[in-house]
Amino acid sequence: MVELGNAGLAPVRGKARIDVLDILRGIAILGIFYINVPYMAAPVWQFSADIRSLGWSAADQNAWALINIFLAGTQRCLLEFLFGAGMMVLARKAMTPDGPVAIADLYWRRNLWLLAFGLFDVFFLLWPGDILHVYALAALFLFPFRTLGPRVLLALGLGWALLWAVGIPEHGLRQYVDRAALVEQVDQARTHQRAGQTLTAADGKALADWGRLVAAHQPDAELHARIDREIKAHQGSFLPYAREAWSDWSSHAGAWLVWDVIEALCTMLIGVALWKWGVIQGQRSKGFYLVLMLAAYGFGVTARTLGILESIHFTLMPRTSWVTGEFARLAVGLGHLALVNYAVKTRAGNALLSVFKAPGRMAFSLYFLQQFVGKYILFAPFGFNLWGRYGWAQMAAISTIGVALLVLFAHVWMRRFTSGPLEWLWRSLAYVKWQPLRRTGPSAPPLTDPASPQVLSASAAAPQAAR
Repeated sequence: MVELGNAGLAPVRGKARIDVLDILRGIAILGIFYINVPYMAAPVWQFSADIRSLGWSAADQNAWALINIFLAGTQRCLLEFLFGAGMMVLARKAMTPDGPVAIADLYWRRNLWLLAFGLFDVFFLLWPGDILHVYALAALFLFPFRTLGPRVLLALGLGWALLWAVGIPEHGLRQYVDRAALVEQVDQARTHQRAGQTLTAADGKALADWGRLVAAHQPDAELHARIDREIKAHQGSFLPYAREAWSDWSSHAGAWLVWDVIEALCTMLIGVALWKWGVIQGQRSKGFYLVLMLAAYGFGVTARTLGILESIHFTLMPRTSWVTGEFARLAVGLGHLALVNYAVKTRAGNALLSVFKAPGRMAFSLYFLQQFVGKYILFAPFGFNLWGRYGWAQMAAISTIGVALLVLFAHVWMRRFTSGPLEWLWRSLAYVKWQPLRRTGPSAPPLTDPASPQVLSASAAAPQAAR
């Protein structure tokens, strides 16, 4: 491979790394396993229609609720924050509009390769929930924003949350108000019915609208067909199994890919702002992180808990999460970031969280390993064929075991190598030069690019929502 002419372009080495970014990345990529396992291990179309279909014992309810309050979407949020920060690490020599063009070349080359890795994940590892191609597409738009001030970046970054709140692309404030008004009208009409009164035209319209709404939320022939097709795909050979995965990705991408890219870009912009304020990389005081953690969790956990309580009533009542959902996701993600930065400033917290450094330094490889083990070994019809056997609590237990094994594997690997195997390959392709992989001695520092593994990351919106 041809070596770049600019000698200043090289991965960040050893002590130049920022440990807290590695820890955050490790926590995020391990936490995301809890979100992805159900989309590998269970009939997705079935539980998307009714989460109770996989089991709804007290343990199942608690596991589902805790994951959806603290992990769903928030691990993706952390990775998006880190992606923005990583862009600033990479672009540190190009912070003026006329900065070195080699930096821009490297940045776009990295993300074009990331797009290729993501498509490989979708079409060869059969993972419909891949986030790499989404992040790669978002990153192509990110670089020009690097010179903006943090307040402007924050304002732009909150754009997606505002779109969500007003009802673009789905439910929002207007839909909440309309649904609440319809519920009130239906209650009034039913009161008139019980009292034996003649229904007004408004009463009749409200009851008819409610009937259509109820009918629209009943399982239809198309849903049953999709459930049957998914079950058959997990009982046959490789080709039907692969076709089902490709169909899931195509279905989601056709409806959501643009919105996914917008969400990722906006959250990355917030990550850039957090970098410029010195927040994400641990440059603020313990007191600052404590206040930030309490404020972020105070709003985010409260809003998400309320949304969970509304959803498990399984009614068509309006939900506050239609308005607060994205703000709450960002808030809980920010709370995680603040908690980690606060903890690493204490002796006990730093010792406890240091276990996540190794996974954070090979997060890219661990992300692919998760998909390979889940889609080809544990839950594939040609593997152990464990698909469709577990409830929410059991899948959370499987995720916990998987996380422990991933941590162990990362520590064993990083003792011998400078980075994960896919980090090495990606970085070599991006720098157009083979990078060191094996350590040259027992004390050799790890050689990894802090901007690379963080680009990895949905809630339960559709079969493709796994991140």
